[in-house]
Amino acid sequence: MKTLIVASGNPGKLREMQEYLTGLDWDLQLKPKALEIEETGETFMANACLKASQVAQAMGKWAIADDSGLAVNALGGAPGIYSARYEKTDSERIERLLKELGDTANRQAQFVCAVAVACPDGSIALHSEGTCRGEILNSPRGTSGFGYDPVFYVPQWQQTFAQMQPELKHKISHRGQAFQALLPQIRSIEG
Repeated sequence: MKTLIVASGNPGKLREMQEYLTGLDWDLQLKPKALEIEETGETFMANACLKASQVAQAMGKWAIADDSGLAVNALGGAPGIYSARYEKTDSERIERLLKELGDTANRQAQFVCAVAVACPDGSIALHSEGTCRGEILNSPRGTSGFGYDPVFYVPQWQQTFAQMQPELKHKISHRGQAFQALLPQIRSIEG
């Protein structure tokens, strides 16, 4: 069984990756907390590749990383790669987003997730990207999820991410799309 280091110190991220990578013959482990990687990329994919590559090199093992966020059309793609750093808390991030959008009619947005897998030498072996398109509501709906989920509405399902059953969100979300695309690639290097 190969070891795959999750380029995060967050146990929640490890559980999430384990859920998406179910059925693979890999032992997923968190990176050491002391190993900090600064996200200096200008795109989600650049940040995912940077994290995976640096953790793989430092550990001498396979590594996987993701980077994701919300891109709002009317805000020129903001908050984008700064989604988690837009404000200090989820409620403050939502408040700022809604304030910046104001009465704007164009509320189209998409969640984007980039995932990268690096070889033990740090070279990127695999990568994928997933997108879930939707729109930003004027006020939050739902109590599940985190981040921008209560204001991200998916017209096809007539729900926000925060209103969806976890199984549905897991399947249709940007992260779900990225991992669905990545799974066959990972299986090709398992042997």
